[in-house]
Amino acid sequence: MAVLAQLDALCGGPPTFMGAPYSHDLVNAKAAVLGMPFDCGTHLFRVGSRQGPSSIREQSRLVRPYNPELSDYSPVERLGLVDCGDVKVVPGRILEAFEKIEAATRAVADAGSVPVTMGGDGSVSLPQMRAVSAKHGPLAVVHIDSHTDTMRFTPGDEYNAGTQFTHAALEKRVEPAYVFHIGVRGSTYQQGGFAYAREFGYNIITFDELMKRGIPAVLEQLHKALKGRPVYLCHDMDSFDPSCAPGVCTPAWGGLTAREGLEMVRGLAGLDIVAVDVNTVSPPHDHLGMTASLAAHVMYEALVVLCKRFRVDR
Repeated sequence: MAVLAQLDALCGGPPTFMGAPYSHDLVNAKAAVLGMPFDCGTHLFRVGSRQGPSSIREQSRLVRPYNPELSDYSPVERLGLVDCGDVKVVPGRILEAFEKIEAATRAVADAGSVPVTMGGDGSVSLPQMRAVSAKHGPLAVVHIDSHTDTMRFTPGDEYNAGTQFTHAALEKRVEPAYVFHIGVRGSTYQQGGFAYAREFGYNIITFDELMKRGIPAVLEQLHKALKGRPVYLCHDMDSFDPSCAPGVCTPAWGGLTAREGLEMVRGLAGLDIVAVDVNTVSPPHDHLGMTASLAAHVMYEALVVLCKRFRVDR
């Protein structure tokens, strides 16, 4: 026992997000971090987001808990945040991984905690939406991304990092009229992608429209449309310009600056956020941990938003 006490005093546990306790005890946790170390492994040459959670945790060591200007408190402490570790999945085994991701996310949601997750490629959003919608009903979604992820699929290739919102609509996991794909830009593999997404009833705010209207105006629209609805926040890191987030699966030039992206997340305070999903960090394509560091800051800002939702920000 003396040796055990000595080791407990001298040695830490596994790396966690912002040093939050590693635990599966959710009794006092208003939010819980989950890692989704999975990608479908089907990209032609940019496979690597399976390593995203570990890189985000590493870079989160540089995220300080207090922002004297905007949030002079520790969201980790105020939320009773715990880091539940990574879901045990095998990249490439898509259906098996989806079952485990859905079950783990459902366990967090059913315990009354908000799942705050780190991907993983964008495919991991589908099993998470399945889990969260089982708790809250069909979801409203703020999807900040350079792609709609609402592609047509073919038999044998139903599940990949571009079809999650196609399935979410077909499975009625979301209310399409209250789903906003924001920041969409760049080239795609399929013709008529916007028209197909709009057939489901989805709202698309392209990056050009976002810049012309301004972020405050778009945020005002979101608050009017989504007030009182359970909101799933899905933040794909390729929404940022590759100049500040190079380590993503599908980079698209001409995107959000770091400042603009963080402003978008801060501006969601007041919505009923029931899940936070930050995905598509690909460490093999990152530079000096830039993308993982920015993803950690996105998660921090989302935690502050959750503090305001739970009214533990004062």
